[in-house]
Order: sequence, then C-alpha cells, then structure tokens
Amino acid sequence: MSKVTVTTLQAHKAAGEKFSVIAAYDATFAGLIEEAGIEVILVGDSLGMVVQGHSSTLPVTMDEMVYHTGCISRGCKAPLIIGDLPFGSYSTLEQTLTNAAALMRAGANMVKLEGGEWLLESITAMTERGIPVCAHLGLTPQSVNAFGGFKVQGRNSDQAAAILEDAKRVEAAGASMLVLECIPSELAVQITQALSIPVIGIGAGADTDAQVLVLYDMLGLCGHKPKFVRNFLADNDSVQSALKAYNDAVKEGTFPAAEHGFS
Repeated sequence: MSKVTVTTLQAHKAAGEKFSVIAAYDATFAGLIEEAGIEVILVGDSLGMVVQGHSSTLPVTMDEMVYHTGCISRGCKAPLIIGDLPFGSYSTLEQTLTNAAALMRAGANMVKLEGGEWLLESITAMTERGIPVCAHLGLTPQSVNAFGGFKVQGRNSDQAAAILEDAKRVEAAGASMLVLECIPSELAVQITQALSIPVIGIGAGADTDAQVLVLYDMLGLCGHKPKFVRNFLADNDSVQSALKAYNDAVKEGTFPAAEHGFS
C-alpha cells in the first residue's frame, strides 16, 4: 500500500469506494493495521478509556496525545494518521494552532477536533497553515457532561437539522474529513450525500464513506460492547486475521449491519 493522503481518500469517495479506519495507540498495532490494508489510523483520545482506564476521554492531556501519535507514526508508513486534539486543547485560536502543530510534528497527517459552528475560525486557520482538519459531529465524547451521558444525537428534527447545517459549515470552513458518531442512520445518509468530503461513521449506519472502530472494541477486549461494535476476533484465530476481516467487511459493505445502527 502506497502512502495514503487526503487526496487518496477524496478519490475513494468520488469513486464510491469505502475505506476503513481504526483507532489505535502504539507502534506494534500500527504495523499490524498497515499489514491488513487499513487506510487510516486515528490516534484517538479514546485511549483515556481503553488504555488509561478513565470513565471518559476528558483526562487525556496534550502531552499524552503527542506521545501516542509519535508511537503510531514510528510503527507504520502507509496509513494516513489522524491525531486527536484532547479536551481543553483548542479553546482559543492560538492554543489550537500551537497544539495542532505539535501533533503534526509528532507524525500526524491531519488533526481532529470536536464541535461545529464555534470551531469554524479555527478550522479555516489550520487549513490556511497547511494543517488538514477532520471535524467530528454527533455524539462528541468530550461533551459527555453537557449531553448528560453517551447518548445518540440528532433524533429529533431540530437536532438533526443543526447537525446537518454544522456539517456543511465545517466543510465550507476547510475541513477535509468528517466523523459522525452515534446519529440516526438516515441522518448520516443525508450528510454523506450533502458533502463532497469523505464522511467516517461510527454508530452512524452503513452508508457513510468509511467506518471507524476502536481497536480494543473490534477485538472484543472491552467489557461493555456498544451497539455499533462487532467483535471481529470472535470469528478469527488471530489479531491479524481479525483486522483483515474488519477491513474486508467495511469495503464489501457487510459491516456495519442494520443492527449496529440507530433509527
């Protein structure tokens, strides 16, 4: 697999070809993910829960994200690497640019941040400075306290309209990619069709341009199994074959199935 770039993923969308994403945190797994042919590795602040044992992503620090982004970047060559900006690291424009640059220096090819309209200036500023941006809408885990828990978003018409409008705004501001988390499958279809940038789903149905799962979830290593997760290790005899099966299922359109989505 040659080096995956933003242009590569845009070409996949234009051709109607799905691609796959895994959230991972270390060099060894980065190499296995690359071997499986998975195009994108998200160094997610989800590490706060699955690696560090916290109940949310909020305690993760900028230094920790830089460290894990560096680990991933040293473990693979081809996948596009997205580094998460953690909670409290992009409250001001100056802070956003400083921290985004730190992730890029650590080996990220793109940075991800959660939110809609209030981030438009930051998205434009990063894009103008050569930092590709992945936006994140729907259930944004850093806002878990504001949401009152990890709850599906966009189930009423006002929420759905606001998410769709935010998706159009972040694209117009310069975002190169968008993650949609835990929204009704029907809304995800609307957004995916409305945008020219690739849309990555998690708990957003089968019709987005790509899917992402946390590595530990898709290997069945976490006690609680969210509705949108499938344990790929259960039907395979190794981590390598489970990753390959996940990649194949995403590209063939057999994952996610209807039972993994929300109405």
